[in-house]
Amino acid sequence: MTFFNMLETQVLGNNIGQWLLALLILLLLTGVLTLIRNFVARWISRIETEKRGQITTLLSDIIARTKPVVLLLIALYAASLFLVLPATVTGIIYGIAFVAAFVQIGIWGNYFIVNSLKRYMGLKMAEPATSSGIVVMSLIGKMILWSVVLLIILDNLGVNITTLIAGLGIGGIAIGLATQNILGDLFASLSILLDRPFEAGHFIIVGDHLGTVERIGLKTTRIRSLSGEQLIFGNNDLLQSRIRNFTHFQERRVVFTFGVLYDTPAEKLKKIPGMVREIIESIENTRFDRAHFKEFGDFSLNFEVVYYVLSPDYIVYMDIQEKINLGIFEALETEEIGFAFPTRTIHIASQPGENISSEPAGT
Repeated sequence: MTFFNMLETQVLGNNIGQWLLALLILLLLTGVLTLIRNFVARWISRIETEKRGQITTLLSDIIARTKPVVLLLIALYAASLFLVLPATVTGIIYGIAFVAAFVQIGIWGNYFIVNSLKRYMGLKMAEPATSSGIVVMSLIGKMILWSVVLLIILDNLGVNITTLIAGLGIGGIAIGLATQNILGDLFASLSILLDRPFEAGHFIIVGDHLGTVERIGLKTTRIRSLSGEQLIFGNNDLLQSRIRNFTHFQERRVVFTFGVLYDTPAEKLKKIPGMVREIIESIENTRFDRAHFKEFGDFSLNFEVVYYVLSPDYIVYMDIQEKINLGIFEALETEEIGFAFPTRTIHIASQPGENISSEPAGT
């Protein structure tokens, strides 16, 4: 028997030549797909660092996670097209290749979801205040992704997924109603981590409570108050509150008033705004805004002063305010202008024929 005659020998409905051709296509296609995967991944990874962006880096990592077994199964399906096989066998090979392809899509999607979240948030998994949020968001994303992949695979394999989808919908509604408080805090946590109204380490005020954010958890946020105790807020309640975040402001606007005696001469009253301005401008980290004789008070002539502290640090503000107070006190003392204190003068009216007298009374 010659070699060519042997190739015509029938085996399982195909001659040996057809089997050899299919095997050759399987090997070649597997090799070509593997080479393409490796070449593209290496080519992207060799791009100069300054020219690489987040998209190219992510694409390189995704391509590198292509499984060789998936390429083999796709090549197997392509090779089977050159054979005459029973419809059942062809369907099985197609189903295996289809499932493998969508599993690979799921693997790519997994990596894309996790890394996109990490890149978007700009955080590291090692940080306790944010790792839980990343884990939960990636878990939700993976559940949605794999649910879609599973439904597509089942639908392609001939399974009626309409009833399954309806059952999942009813079950999801029941679970949502039973755990709405927990889910509310969970989604509030995700909203905090994505929108970032505050972060760990920020100093915030919530209602009558104030302190430094220590940890943003899945259900609660923990804040360390100035007096030392830990305040615990439900994320949903916290998100519905008015939050004052003092971390990002760059300068502090300060308004304060002081009063002098009513018997202060007008000429000296005119000097006071200029004196205050000179005092404030002589202090570092300040910007003077205004100083005015504001009003006639019940027992004093009141001045209002506005200036800016060019630092968010509270200690710096208090040091500056102390210097300003001492400066004003010394300046008024030099000019012999007295600070007002609560006093009142009582006028007593007498009956006709009686002497009218008045006497001051101090409090």
